[in-house]
Amino acid sequence: MSQHRRFAQVDVFSAVPFQGNPVAVIVDADGLDETQMARIANWTNLSETTFVLPPDDPGADYRLRIFTPHRELPFAGHPTLGSAAAWLDAGGAPKHEDRIVQECGAGLVDIRRSPRRGGPTQTIDLTNQTDPTVEPSETLAFAAPDRLRSGPLDDVYVDQIATALGVDRSEILDHQWADNGPGWAAVRLASAEQVLALNPDFSAIPDAKLGVLGAHPEGTDHEYEIRAFVPGVGVAEDPVTGSLNASVAQWLIGENLAPNSYTATQGTALGRSGVISISAEHDEIWIGGATSICVRGTVHT
Repeated sequence: MSQHRRFAQVDVFSAVPFQGNPVAVIVDADGLDETQMARIANWTNLSETTFVLPPDDPGADYRLRIFTPHRELPFAGHPTLGSAAAWLDAGGAPKHEDRIVQECGAGLVDIRRSPRRGGPTQTIDLTNQTDPTVEPSETLAFAAPDRLRSGPLDDVYVDQIATALGVDRSEILDHQWADNGPGWAAVRLASAEQVLALNPDFSAIPDAKLGVLGAHPEGTDHEYEIRAFVPGVGVAEDPVTGSLNASVAQWLIGENLAPNSYTATQGTALGRSGVISISAEHDEIWIGGATSICVRGTVHT
């Protein structure tokens, strides 16, 4: 028998709706099996589709499964924020006053919520979608999970990356494993301009999951421009990527390559306007941004 399940599509990491990174969220996913989840994620064809389930851990508010069009991920950043926004919008009530606790393949992830501006979540007017006065429905931030792998990349892989990016090996100033679940590697170029000029060819390393960052000029509002190339999961370039920014922030702040609080931009090369806020507080790094519920409805399964 067909079942109707609440569905939302949430834009994440942009204060202007439809300019960030969308995630599809099945809010009532209990009863769906892994095959059904994978089929739905392949059909939505977004970088990630998530499924909200009752928690197994008594300290969690909900359990989240995260799928790309081709495989399941233990953790991803913009799906974490977008799913939390959809769960709250659907009436979810956190167990803790100061945070939402998500259970996922990477363990428990804390999410904190800013005061909502303008009252209840508004309906987005599609005729006014580029109007910067439209308020995001929620600003959320997650605590960066521990990296599963860190340290420099091996020399052979860096050479392959340079070839794929079409840059000289000497233009890669630093490199690092930045893996908090998806398997990210990251390299740093000298400037945001260089990053935006890239037209890579990953045919020789098709399973790459690579972040490339470069500094904005001094005096600008943002510290870095970052791009995320993920041909290995069927996404040529992800518009705005929370997990990558989280692990890159741990690297940059840990090695004094960035201040304890900064913003990065992402998605510019794709015509998006993603802004990611990073803040190191005590022993935690928080990754935040605006979210907007752009689509509400039901999925029939």
